[in-house]
Amino acid sequence: MIGVQADSSEHAVVAEFFELFKTPWEFYREGRRYDVLLSTGNQDVNGKSAQLVLLYAGRKVPFDAQEKIGIASRKHNCVLAYKEARIPIYGDSIAFQEKGTGLLVDEESRRSAINRPQIPAKTVVRIGYDLFGEIRTLLDVGQPAAYAGIPTLELHIALMRDLIVASQVSLVEIPPVPDGYSFIACLTHDVDHPSIRRHGLDHTTLGFLYRAVLGSVANLLRGRTPVRALLANWAAALKLPFVHLGWAHDFWRGFVDRYLEVEKGLCSTFFVIPFGNDPGRNSDGPAPAFRASRYGAGDIADLIQQMTAAGCEVGLHGIDAWLDSARAQEEFEEIRRIAGTTEIGVRMHWLYYDQHSPVILEQAGAACDSTIGYRETVGYRAGTTQAYKPLKAARLLEMPMQVMDTALFYPVYLGLTSRQAKSLLGRMVDNAAEFGGCMTTNWHDRSLVPERMWDACYRDLLADLKGRGAWFATVGQAASWFQKRRAVVFEADGVDPQAAYAKVTAAQGGSVPGLRLRVHNAQKSSEPRPPSSEGYVDISLDRSLNVPAPCGASR
Repeated sequence: MIGVQADSSEHAVVAEFFELFKTPWEFYREGRRYDVLLSTGNQDVNGKSAQLVLLYAGRKVPFDAQEKIGIASRKHNCVLAYKEARIPIYGDSIAFQEKGTGLLVDEESRRSAINRPQIPAKTVVRIGYDLFGEIRTLLDVGQPAAYAGIPTLELHIALMRDLIVASQVSLVEIPPVPDGYSFIACLTHDVDHPSIRRHGLDHTTLGFLYRAVLGSVANLLRGRTPVRALLANWAAALKLPFVHLGWAHDFWRGFVDRYLEVEKGLCSTFFVIPFGNDPGRNSDGPAPAFRASRYGAGDIADLIQQMTAAGCEVGLHGIDAWLDSARAQEEFEEIRRIAGTTEIGVRMHWLYYDQHSPVILEQAGAACDSTIGYRETVGYRAGTTQAYKPLKAARLLEMPMQVMDTALFYPVYLGLTSRQAKSLLGRMVDNAAEFGGCMTTNWHDRSLVPERMWDACYRDLLADLKGRGAWFATVGQAASWFQKRRAVVFEADGVDPQAAYAKVTAAQGGSVPGLRLRVHNAQKSSEPRPPSSEGYVDISLDRSLNVPAPCGASR
């Protein structure tokens, strides 16, 4: 059991951190012995009974003077090297006098960000940054694009896990990994342009013609586009007048059939705009007129019914839902009415969002949100591969979006070739396999056809996800699985104060996979299995029951 000493202002952050690092913990209680005491800032650790003390602070604290710990430098914003990874620190951090290549070092000075003072009968590790301040920044503000590719929050968890296990303390957790799978994959599609005929000769059509005719030639000469794509784009451009006259098929409209064919039974989530010709508002007033879509959900009711009949999920691609609760309710109701379902998730059009949005969406009845992500790059805006609860929300889960096709391929963003995109996506799948959680992708409705033709990269990604053992889920299903994991409660054993029980309060089975209990360095378990090469044993939680979790004592 981990006992946490933290200021009351940090309690919400602490609670959310331990939903992501799902291991036994509680706020510190006087007179109780803990396996690990986790303390922050000026909290006094003297006289506290614990096998291991982890003291985090990004500035000098009384403990440093007491133990004569030498502080070499103090910085605001730095990068720490951890194993073969990098951990950006967005607040204050300190480095200690010791130099070397230890577990955690300042990239610039190469001084250690960890100090291990010699204290009789107790193991103390002093870590030179404010853990919960960093977690608050990641969940409330997010990471700049420069560090988008780093799952920073997961690395904070991994570092703490390493410190605990290396100190010979038994550790159990419920990892963010569905039982029987390696991680979760959510395939999503923002439906922005379901019909080119609706656009007339507006900026969308003119942009299509420019990219299909001239852009294809430039991309061919630069080796970015194969000949077959150029010919398909030119054929679509020649066909366009006949599409507008109604004499030829609208090649953007068949997107549902195309995704059903490519995904082959892997149910995905389509986010649909509720009302056409409405640009909505931004934080300063009316949004740009070209934000308005040329369709509303009622215009593609037949396609929405096709989605739901195929087992796909329909969500709200919101306009003003992010800043206006009354408008949010209208937008949700329009999608509910047409899709015939009550549980509706949301992703905002153009990813509009602010600090008040989680509460507004929650009040409007959103089942979950999947807005948090980048327009200009791909990666982990909140630093995590997991669903999390925004700190101001009461129950709403955020399913962060890590990958958007336009960010990969548009020249004004990353501007990658298909081969470069495949390599980058492969590294992100590696992260999902290492840390668990969910890889959420967004391939737009028109991205498989002229002039984008991004189908080959998408097929390669699906093959990679399948080969890595992903559970393919809709956004709603993935959120339900994370809610199931969050419902597990660790309780102290009344007989053995050094042990805890994992109380599974949510029935296992149903429409989402079960959970697993992971025991690190345990010698015995209630369901013996040979340890994995990673140094832990996994126990399947395949029914509703209490499972003894060996926290600090063999069971």
